[in-house]
Amino acid sequence: MAKSVKRRLRGVVIMENSYDVIIIGAGLSGLSAAHFLAKLSHADLRVAIIEKTSRPGGAIKTFNSEGYQGEWGPHGFLDNTPESQELLRDIDLYREAQQAPLGDFFRYICHRGHLERLPQSLSTALKTPLIPLGGKLRVMADLWKRPKMEDQTIADWVNYRFGPAILPLADAAVSGTFAGDFNRLSIDAVMPGVRALEKETGSVLRGIIKKKRVARGGASKLARLPSMLNFPAGMERLVKALADKKEIKYNAAVKGVRRDKIWTVSTEAGEFKAAQLIMALPVNQALRLLTAFKAPPVVEIPTARIINVVMGLPDSARVPYGFGYLAPEREHRFAIGAMFTSHMFPGRSPRACRLIEVLVGGRRHPEHLSLSDSEIEGQAVEDIRSLIDLPEPPLFTRVLRTEHAIPQLEMDHPALLRWRRSMESDLPDLYICGFGWDGIGMNDMIKSARKTAAAVVAGGERQVEELQVKPVYF
Repeated sequence: MAKSVKRRLRGVVIMENSYDVIIIGAGLSGLSAAHFLAKLSHADLRVAIIEKTSRPGGAIKTFNSEGYQGEWGPHGFLDNTPESQELLRDIDLYREAQQAPLGDFFRYICHRGHLERLPQSLSTALKTPLIPLGGKLRVMADLWKRPKMEDQTIADWVNYRFGPAILPLADAAVSGTFAGDFNRLSIDAVMPGVRALEKETGSVLRGIIKKKRVARGGASKLARLPSMLNFPAGMERLVKALADKKEIKYNAAVKGVRRDKIWTVSTEAGEFKAAQLIMALPVNQALRLLTAFKAPPVVEIPTARIINVVMGLPDSARVPYGFGYLAPEREHRFAIGAMFTSHMFPGRSPRACRLIEVLVGGRRHPEHLSLSDSEIEGQAVEDIRSLIDLPEPPLFTRVLRTEHAIPQLEMDHPALLRWRRSMESDLPDLYICGFGWDGIGMNDMIKSARKTAAAVVAGGERQVEELQVKPVYF
């Protein structure tokens, strides 16, 4: 247990900057790993978090100006992951969280220049104009399509299993999650649980039906849709709560990592030593530090950067009730989509005003990122005006540019995950988690961080879990 961690420091001169565990990165992954280490160890482990900037949270940062509140990074996370629920209860934030149930809000997709509601039930799916009748019937062919064992892009996989009519929906889902290109993203990397189910049962639909029957004892009732969570003070509230009472070395950019009997991390703020090292960084940052130990299959992976246009609208704007909309690439829109923030989370705008957040750029359109703020604002307003009735111009616009980018789990990612397993096998006191390794969602990172902390406490023993089938929500 935790004693095995402390045992590694025996015979080592304990100096001021020596710890049982060092965590590199004070983003959500690193902060969550530190939290679960303290909870699971039942011992007084000395843990230090090393952070290159002057604040915790990484990409999670809340914007506030003139009564409008938006997000630089993620806008929330779903309440359907036990590890995230556990974390919120541990730090007493669950009661504080604002909940926007997916079952109570419509989601829209841009279809032929108009916003159409996405179906939220089987009956509405059968009636939706988004998929022609032939396309709906073609989906059922999945029951007879033999799985292809080799990895495929998401677009190729969807087309093979469910037919071309489903491609715009898949495209929108990928754009909304990764700001990515489904012609490049790997189905094995993005949805390993679905792929395992497909290969086991020979069909995605058959596998999901079987799984639901086992889970519910044969009941046919669908489980409730999850809720999107945020906080009255914004997403930054979560990372500030997690950072409280943690030993974090700020402004300590890591220059290098070496390992003798223990780990030594060289930073701009000095050297730090520890028996165990958790690398809780985005994929590319981690690769730059770990390449010296063992060459990875790729030097870096592609990323996608997005700009958020925070847009305050007068009450006369007829913003459809719901979460927001996404636009497939075939619609040729300027924006990837928009979130109808003030519908989801009240209090994000002044009275008699509305707030939407328009997302621009992504993997397919990095050229939009080089436009000036005024050009982005103008094109975003025109794009929105063609979809939503805006009798009056916006009252407020602000372009939020972030240095953080979204890792893209493309066709080389499965090989990179095998390399990570090999690294952790060769160096059992090294643990690798962080943005993009096991997914890009907040739930993915919290779950991976807890698993990492449990492995540290267990003395390096890593448990292999059954791959989960993650539902797709737009």
